[in-house]
Amino acid sequence: MSTSLKPASPKLSSALRQKYEPVIGLEVHVQLLTQTKIFCGCSAQFGAPPNTNVCPVCLGLPGALPMLNKRAVEFAVLASQALNCQVRETSIFARKNYFYPDLPKGYQISQFDKPLAEHGYIEIVQTGGGSSKKIGITRLHMEEDAGKSIHDGLIDSSVYTSIDLNRSGTPLVEIVSEPDLRSADEAFEYLTLLKEIILYTGVSDCNMEEGSLRCDANVSVRPRGQEKFGIKAEIKNVNSFRFIRDAIEYEIGRQIEAIEAGERIQQETRLYNAQEGRTYSMRSKEQAHDYRYFPEPDLPPLVVDARWQEAIRRTLPELPDARRKRMVADYGITEYDARVLTATKSLADQFEAAAKAAKNPKRVANLVQGELMGRLKAAGLEIEQSPVSMKGVALSADLVESGDISSKILKDLYDKAFASAEDFPTVYEREKPQQITDIVALEKIIDEIIAANPKQVEQYRAGKMTIIGFFVGQVMKASKGQAKPELVNELLGKKLS
Repeated sequence: MSTSLKPASPKLSSALRQKYEPVIGLEVHVQLLTQTKIFCGCSAQFGAPPNTNVCPVCLGLPGALPMLNKRAVEFAVLASQALNCQVRETSIFARKNYFYPDLPKGYQISQFDKPLAEHGYIEIVQTGGGSSKKIGITRLHMEEDAGKSIHDGLIDSSVYTSIDLNRSGTPLVEIVSEPDLRSADEAFEYLTLLKEIILYTGVSDCNMEEGSLRCDANVSVRPRGQEKFGIKAEIKNVNSFRFIRDAIEYEIGRQIEAIEAGERIQQETRLYNAQEGRTYSMRSKEQAHDYRYFPEPDLPPLVVDARWQEAIRRTLPELPDARRKRMVADYGITEYDARVLTATKSLADQFEAAAKAAKNPKRVANLVQGELMGRLKAAGLEIEQSPVSMKGVALSADLVESGDISSKILKDLYDKAFASAEDFPTVYEREKPQQITDIVALEKIIDEIIAANPKQVEQYRAGKMTIIGFFVGQVMKASKGQAKPELVNELLGKKLS
């Protein structure tokens, strides 16, 4: 499937778009990283052969009774606390009734009117930068996952659908936002920060390809200034944040175009086709009463008292926003640097280890972003796969800081490290590049360059001081990057004057 196509949003004028205000809410399902399922002892690990991680409980066989996974509760509470939610001391599990081939019991054990947690928020940076905006979280509740319907790849998919129940009973939390988002970009930012926070807590790996994080978007539009919400459409089964942003953008345009044409928006579920860049109607949208919720008779109320909540809170790590602020204060880096370097907990941990070991943390930050991450991206590698360790970055930063190597030599050493898949210290010890600090040798190079460029010499002496950069570049080129830049600048200043 092509991923390079632009979303085929209806072509609307900016004036027409300004006439309407989008209203967006997101429902995010996060699979908890427990070893076993939420109500039985079956493995919750991804990738087992179909229908091998199953038992009478997750198959919904008569007489099988669920037993709640304590670790799943602790993970759900930890996620709630990280998202600033109020955790209920007593929450109730409920049966959500619907019929689908991958739901063997004919109902899903979820939570309804008394969820685990409510009234949280995430602060996002508004489109265009600047001020932050709180996006409310209505609720976070626990539930079990359904199985998986497989429509191709096993048998004749034109006739049969295969069912894999390995995923049935995997523990989930559903995180429902308030309808506070006003653009596709805000939705993208919210999802990015939500995923970042969840990853920091360690309660999920948020792997969208394996279904560990799934998102549905509720989208409506209303005339700007109107308080009443418009009729919403739900977009389901989108498998990347970029596609979610594109799907929302398309849906906003589609609804505005329909309203302007005098059509009535239908409350429905729609699917997004990434190749065509548009959404399609799937079915009418269910209401809560359609599921005939009632309390789960086989499970008692879930009680998470204040003492248990506090014990869980003590395991909460430093979260991304707090860590960014501290790193700016501790290492003198910019807010942008801190945002890049805290994108994952692993990257932040490794940067801090290098920053504490190096003479200049700011230089370490610059090297991680300028030399390391660019090469990793080009090679398709994650930070954990980098041949150059953070210890190597710290060493390289100190060598440049002390003047032992130039920036040009440093780049060459990084290139060699990535080419040979070796760490920076190994390559540095083997190459042992030396900067030219011999004044006589440098003066000889400088004299030759000055003699070869009389026009530039005249311009410098006529007051165009910036042209000294040209001479520095020529000296560095002639010395193959080994001349010490500070010494070159000093000698050039004397010679040209």
